[in-house]
Amino acid sequence: MQFGISIPQCDAFGDVRKLMELAQTAEAVGWDGFFVWDSVLFDDFWRPVVDPWVTLAAIAATTQRIRIGPLVTPVARRRPWKLARETVSLDQLSGGRMILGVGLGSPEKWEYAAFGEETDNRIRAEKLDEGLEILLGLWSGEMFSFQGKHYQLEEMRFQPTPVQQPRIPIWVAGGWPNRAPLRRAARYDGVVPIKTSGHLTADEWRELLAYVGEQRESSQPITGVAMGVTGRMTSAEASSKVAAYAEAGCSWWVEDISPYGYGLPWHTSAWPTEAAEFLEARIRQGPVEL
Repeated sequence: MQFGISIPQCDAFGDVRKLMELAQTAEAVGWDGFFVWDSVLFDDFWRPVVDPWVTLAAIAATTQRIRIGPLVTPVARRRPWKLARETVSLDQLSGGRMILGVGLGSPEKWEYAAFGEETDNRIRAEKLDEGLEILLGLWSGEMFSFQGKHYQLEEMRFQPTPVQQPRIPIWVAGGWPNRAPLRRAARYDGVVPIKTSGHLTADEWRELLAYVGEQRESSQPITGVAMGVTGRMTSAEASSKVAAYAEAGCSWWVEDISPYGYGLPWHTSAWPTEAAEFLEARIRQGPVEL
């Protein structure tokens, strides 16, 4: 089991230097991954928000071991060829530590509609699938062209290629218990299921991984990325909880370092100081010991 952090790049954490320092702390105390959200606006409290790609570049340049990436980036509101450049650049800069989390993105109101972008889930899913095909083609370093419903690329070659081969790992997110995101995830490297309230149980993970296994053509096992919170548990309780997910087949535990995961007050113009302090303290505690 590997242990990561999922952290919003807004509000109290809406500062590149702050996130860079927290990533350095996370690496020092033994976390294996530091993953940032990818929001442009987030909500109508007009919170400070920083660009995830600038943030990840700063983290890549000032850490040595920890895996990094967006969790998740909404491919439908990004130009796939620009995303290809960003991801490969980060993989090169980090020495092969990049993981790309992808999904449809939410909330639709402030991540899409506010900017006049498409909000229809079906169309966004089509653009996500086409975008992933384009990423794989451009990452290959071979001559590549693409003619799809939403994107068209003339024949071209992108250099350099990622450090990681055969590709940068792609983790696919989606709302549980929807099956379409799981079928998408079965074609790639990891699955990050998300519930609208709370987190998946270990039993739900067994059901999910069994379904993904039925859909999967690759002989390689898929990476199950469980998300949850352990900060208010004793060491024994946290170990028991995470062990159940490991037994269910998950290979990553990603701690939700946000007010939302812990039920802390956040429906205000700014998070309470104590909320940010609590979350930073959870990072400094380090990962659960199994």
